Amino acid sequence: MCLAGMVRDTSNLGLFMLRRLSPLLLLALVACDTSDGDVTWHQDIAPIVSENCGSCHVPGKIAPFDLVTYDDAAPIAGWIAETVEARTMPPWGAQHTDECVPESDWKDDGRLTDAEIALFRAWADDGAPAGDPKNAAPLPQPRVIELPRVDQTLTPDVGWVTEGDRDEFRCFVLDPELDQVGRLVGLQVLPDNDEVVHHVLVFVGDPEDSEFLDDLVADEGSFECEASNPAPHGVDLISAWAPGAEPMRTPDGTAMTVEAGARLVVQVHYHPLGPAADIDRTAVELMWTDEPGQRQAGFALIGNEGSAPELQPGPNDTGPSPEFVIPAGAKGHVETIIYENLQVGLDLTIWAAGTHMHWVGTDMKVLIRHQDGTEECLVQTPRWDFNWQRWYPFAGTLGQMPVFHDGDTLVLRCTYDNSLDNPFVREALAEQGLEEPVEVRLGDATLDEMCLGVLGITYGD
Repeated sequence: MCLAGMVRDTSNLGLFMLRRLSPLLLLALVACDTSDGDVTWHQDIAPIVSENCGSCHVPGKIAPFDLVTYDDAAPIAGWIAETVEARTMPPWGAQHTDECVPESDWKDDGRLTDAEIALFRAWADDGAPAGDPKNAAPLPQPRVIELPRVDQTLTPDVGWVTEGDRDEFRCFVLDPELDQVGRLVGLQVLPDNDEVVHHVLVFVGDPEDSEFLDDLVADEGSFECEASNPAPHGVDLISAWAPGAEPMRTPDGTAMTVEAGARLVVQVHYHPLGPAADIDRTAVELMWTDEPGQRQAGFALIGNEGSAPELQPGPNDTGPSPEFVIPAGAKGHVETIIYENLQVGLDLTIWAAGTHMHWVGTDMKVLIRHQDGTEECLVQTPRWDFNWQRWYPFAGTLGQMPVFHDGDTLVLRCTYDNSLDNPFVREALAEQGLEEPVEVRLGDATLDEMCLGVLGITYGD
């Protein structure tokens, strides 16, 4: 059987077999005869593009160009082959590596198989033949990246205009108008002006603080809030957005609790570009459930430690104590943060994992070191891309997902390239009018750095 024939096998048996073939054999199979002698757009490439690229590369979506028709794709066939071979497209940062193979599969895994990648290369090398549209293969539906249902959309009454060269953190207060406890199972952030919105955190506050929060936004519609807990009784993180992020969906049987009368606090990190930007009114879409007995779900952001004992000695420390500093020109610089024997009071099921760094980051890994000495890697993003950030939910039931036992150790390892070999560094320097790298330290601003793990957690009966 030829490779193209396997990929067109609607039972997926062909793809199941191909995943177990060596790359050399795959290339040999690509060269075998198909019905018209070619790997073609209509028979082979269009179905893959429709399923894996159709959520973004269509009119009105986030991608800067469309990949709907043969005429869209054929002129850039070589470039498409290069990007899928480099696994930069479709954007999916979590990869299996020699040092990290998570025990659980990813939900809605967006990675192409080796067989599919080989098809793109064969198509490009053969001149991108169209094939016969009369015998076109069926086009699968693209992967859904929106909430399946939107019950409520909350938008600030007053937006914000950012300008200058200083990063800003503004908090907007939104009222879901709950007269009883709400169980939130989905949330999507809708950045209004993505030219300046760096990232967004969504928190839920204590009902006791609602009047206080309302007063904070009474004058300008928002307030400056660099701290993560802008209310007297604190706030709990329920979602986050960064470029490339998809909607938050809690696992089946879980929900996030929002108390009656509580407010949502939406913290927007703005990265100004100099002149005054267009107004931003970033909104959130919410999906609720009436199902009782849901386990409690939530998010934890952990990391960004700048001193011992969590921050470990690094390769460029200048003093007796560890310091989070990435020298100008440093390549392969590693900062490691370890939470030894972490006491959280209960066991946590981890339903999603992600990483977060800024422009200088190149690779991040998050793992659990269990008390019996075994290690379980949760996620690694070996080709970190600031423009495509997201968390990665685990597939299966809660019982099939990783568990952090009370007293386990969490390890974060972040690798950086602060040289001109890093294209993101060149971009950041150009933005500042600089030609050579500068020392980078830990901080909140875009041109500082971070080493932050993002964990979706659930607990309870």
